[in-house]
Amino acid sequence: MKTHYQILIVGGGNAGISVAAQLLRKKGDLVIGIIDPSEKHYYQPAWTLVGGGVFDINKTVRKEKDVIPEKAVWIKDAIEKFQPESNSLTCKSGTSFTYDYLVVAPGIQLDWYKIKGLKENLGKNGVCSNYTFETAPYTFKTLQKMGAGKAIFTAPSTPIKCGGAPQKIMYLAADFLRKHGFLKQSEVHFYSGGSIIFGVKKYAEALNKVVARYGIETHFGHNLVEIDGDKKIAYFETKNGNDEVVRIAQEFDMIHATPPQSAPDFIKKSPLAVKDDPLGWVDLHKDTMQHNQFKNIFGCGDASSTPNSKTGAAIREQAPVLVKNLLSLMDGKQLAEKYNGYSSCPLVTGYGKLILAEFDYNNEPLETFPFDQGKERYSIWLLKTKVLPWLYWDKILKGTA
Repeated sequence: MKTHYQILIVGGGNAGISVAAQLLRKKGDLVIGIIDPSEKHYYQPAWTLVGGGVFDINKTVRKEKDVIPEKAVWIKDAIEKFQPESNSLTCKSGTSFTYDYLVVAPGIQLDWYKIKGLKENLGKNGVCSNYTFETAPYTFKTLQKMGAGKAIFTAPSTPIKCGGAPQKIMYLAADFLRKHGFLKQSEVHFYSGGSIIFGVKKYAEALNKVVARYGIETHFGHNLVEIDGDKKIAYFETKNGNDEVVRIAQEFDMIHATPPQSAPDFIKKSPLAVKDDPLGWVDLHKDTMQHNQFKNIFGCGDASSTPNSKTGAAIREQAPVLVKNLLSLMDGKQLAEKYNGYSSCPLVTGYGKLILAEFDYNNEPLETFPFDQGKERYSIWLLKTKVLPWLYWDKILKGTA
């Protein structure tokens, strides 16, 4: 087995595959290895639509071996330890690999264990989450069975992949209840560990109108800490007027839980993580995507310390910056490409309705289309449901978009 690679890429998700494909399109003789233990590759942005009953879950998965670029080598293993001082890493199999350059794109870790009772109740007792392939279909099944009732949707205080996802399924659920005549007899609640509905003022104003339209009750500064599935009670921690942490209980018929998230544990405990950061993000320069300490290491995607919203759209802008800067470094040139923090969140606000939020590091709108993207549109719904899945499988993973 080959154990030295010109470029080693950690992670075979959107970020790792996109970077590998783009590198090989620019320079076909590069010797690239991609380390990832997963047999399957998922198109996760569609899981919200699966949870809303409008997308086939089986169209969100392919075999990992089928998306690895032809000229790259897939190393089916998991990382145990990084040794950046010696340009090497060790996998769980015990095999060590060396590299000239390293790209770290392992994706984000779902910390289910931080909410007591969540993992044990997922997929039963009305406890839902669109954050896994296995459980996304249960969201719609629960919605269909519920009738009039109390539905709770949660968002943690940590950064998460696709920050709008906890709300998207909430709006679909509220619209489903409305269409079936149950909304007026139901309660829909949004419990968020954050302080506002959305970080960009323009889109926050639009979303507050959507919240009002459905009669959703919002509760900010509330973190889900426990679920009792048998009794159908969710427990939250928040602060009272004296700044003391208090615990409150809420009954539910349905709860959609978004788990707290962080960098994978093997990143957290490595020299690559931001020092003293409990979430353990990869310590990257926010403009160049180069590691702040180890100059032959780059990274992108959801495990990065860059202060952008963690979305596939962000990866689409980060990857070409990383690729150009890595090739410049290899050629002894300055790193001239800069990432501006662009991210996009197609905010589903109901069936056939979508707001396309696009913004930069400063939470300023950075819109693609000439019309007002702060308004709900059917055309953007078509973009989300038809165009983007095709773009992902046929263009982005092949390095052509």
